[in-house]
This record gives sequence, structure tokens and C-alpha cells, in this order.
Amino acid sequence: MVDGYSINGEMEKAREVFEKMPERNCFAWSSMVSGYCKKGDVKEAKFIFDRIPVRNLVNWNSLISGYVQNGFCEEAMKAFDEMRMQGYEPDEVTAVSVLSACAQSGLLDVGREIHDMIIEKGLECNQIVLNALVDMYAKCGDLARARSVFEGMTERNTACWNAMISGFSVHGQCEEALELFSMMESSEERLDEITFLSVLSACAHGGFVDEGMQIFSKIKKYGLVANVKHYGCLVDLFGRAGRLNEAYGLIKRMPMEPNDTVWGAMLGACRIHLDMEMTERVAIEINNLNSETDSDQNAHCVLLSNIYASSERWEKAERLRLVRTSEGFQKTPGCSSFMPRVS
Repeated sequence: MVDGYSINGEMEKAREVFEKMPERNCFAWSSMVSGYCKKGDVKEAKFIFDRIPVRNLVNWNSLISGYVQNGFCEEAMKAFDEMRMQGYEPDEVTAVSVLSACAQSGLLDVGREIHDMIIEKGLECNQIVLNALVDMYAKCGDLARARSVFEGMTERNTACWNAMISGFSVHGQCEEALELFSMMESSEERLDEITFLSVLSACAHGGFVDEGMQIFSKIKKYGLVANVKHYGCLVDLFGRAGRLNEAYGLIKRMPMEPNDTVWGAMLGACRIHLDMEMTERVAIEINNLNSETDSDQNAHCVLLSNIYASSERWEKAERLRLVRTSEGFQKTPGCSSFMPRVS
């Protein structure tokens, strides 16, 4: 009952049954920890975890995995270190969670240590573990190591292909991303929305306009429907190439309402090419958006102000600055984080 309620996200009912249990085994404790983490209530998950009288590896894995799923990577690494200090040996589930934390945080050195640990302890390198390694190396920028693990896999699923294509795209190796996309098409693996999003992003950053248009046209072929992110990539593709009229026309023809990210990409292209006529048209569209958050409005105002300043239209740049000041927009302060190495 506890697990059933937890899986369905009904944590109040799960808690009610849980508190009435005369005895609780490790499975019940882990179900509660995982359930709260799935709901995003990490604080309550930790509270439950701290109540466990005798913990085992399953309990620790539930907590570490929950931290990672909610983006609390530093806490995940601390829990991992504490788990090992208390004498618990990690298994494949632990390794996958910690590798994901490294991938999200860009901790390449720690990720390499986890890889070494997997080999030293003889943990099973199943597809999930190998996928996690590829994803970690790709996101952290060690594309040679990511490709090495990828090439050594006897079986590859969609997530693994996507991790490699996205890694090449994010780190500027756009031709390699396109090459891998072609290889994936030739394989028997199914392409999904993330595959197309990653390769279209590579086309935009690499300036491959014709290739990008051709790839975009294939989305329907694979039984998929292009969403606003795919259209945003295409707008970015046209914009970076200086084809602003085509980008604007695409936005107006989109089958869904363009969001602030799409208009932001368009505005960024206007800045690159200093097209003031198009900037004015985009500025009107942005002013008509009703769904923007304050941070979105602030970012767009800053970008518009910079475009006007670059074109020596000081009066409009100053006017935008005064608008931002009068409406109370503040620059978001930067922040940094420190992550300890695996002991």
C-alpha cells in the first residue's frame, strides 16, 4: 500500500499507512524516500531517511538518486561520501546516480574516479551504467572518452545516441554531431524528439542551414511532431546565418504560439547582424507577449538596449534603461558552487 500510494504521488495517504505500520522493512522506508523525492519534497525525504533505524544500500541509493533527480548534486555527492564512510559498498545503481550528478555539475575529474571505481570493484557494466558514462563524459566535454565508451558498447539505445549527439553539439563539434545523426538513421534505433533537438542545435551553431532544413523536414517521417523547441532551433539557424526575414516568417507561420525563447533567439540574431528594421518589428512582438516573467522581460530589455547602443541610437538605449530602472528590474547576481571530490 505504501509503495502503491508513493508511485502514484499520493504521499499523504502513503504517510498515513506508513505511520500505522507496526514494523517497517527497508522496502517501506525506501518507498517513502523515493516517493517524496518524486514529488520534489527533498527535505521530507531526508527527514524520513534520518529516521531509518538500520540502513542498507537500497536506502542510500533511494536518497542519492532522489537528490540527483531534483538537481541537488552537491547533496548527492555528500551522501555518497557519507555512505562509503559508513562502510557501504556502492553498486551499479549508486554508480549511475553519482555519474549523473557529475554530468549535471561538470565534474569530469570526479566522474573519472567513479569510472575507475566501477572497474576496480568489478561492477557490472550493463547498458544503464555505460549510458551514464557516455552521458557524463559527453556533458563534461571529454568527447574522446565518451566516443570510446560509446564505440565499445555492443548495444546502444536512443538515450545513448542522443547523449553523444548532444555532447558533440554542445561542445562545438557540429560536423561530428551530423555524422553521428546519419549513423543513427542507418541503425535500427528509434529517433525521438531529443535526437532532432540536439542535431538541429548543432546545425544552428555550425551554420549548416541546408542540412538543418532537410533534417527538420524528416521529423514527420519518423512519426514525430515538431514542438516549439524544434521551431526555436530553426529560427536560431536562420538567424545566425543572417536570413532574418526567413526566421521572422517562420515564427509567424508556426503552428503554435512562439514563446519568449523563440523571440529571444530572433532578437539575438538582430543583434549579431545589427538589423534595426527587424529589431523594431521584434520589439513590438515582444511587448505584446503576456506570458513573460520579469527575468525574461529584463533579459530582452537588456538585449534591445545593447542593440540600440551598438547602432549608436543612444536615445532609445537610454529610454530602455530608464524603463528597466523604473519598473524595478535588477540584474541577477552571479553565483558559484564548490563540489568536493570523491574520497
